[in-house]
Amino acid sequence: MRVSSILSMKGSTVATTAPNAPVTEALNELRLRGVGALVVSTDGRHIEGIVTEREIVHRLAERGEAFIHEPVESVMITEVVTCQPDDDLQHLAQRMTDTRCRHLPVVVDGELVGIVSIGDVVKARLTQLEEESRQLQEYISTGR
Repeated sequence: MRVSSILSMKGSTVATTAPNAPVTEALNELRLRGVGALVVSTDGRHIEGIVTEREIVHRLAERGEAFIHEPVESVMITEVVTCQPDDDLQHLAQRMTDTRCRHLPVVVDGELVGIVSIGDVVKARLTQLEEESRQLQEYISTGR
């Protein structure tokens, strides 16, 4: 299975925020959308960074409550790990494990076209395993 298949199942909508938006606004957006990360982008097409729940919690613990009034760019990760629609599921899972990233924006020709989370990868892998199991059971039952 490829990233493009995952996007076709879940859609290509990406939650974004501006780099100058206050962290409080990003927190509210994370809550409203029920996501764990926002791509930081001024125009919605080009990635400037990514802000995650984990980064916000770490900064809150380091800097205290006043931090939430700072701009998102003060907490965003600027070296964003990305993937492409043609990447396969195993490669994607390995990249997420190696880089300890739970969210990978999907890019084509430098432009944002979707995002894949670790939950999306797990769900797709379970679907694959269920299909393989069904095929094996059918083969055992029918001999074909």
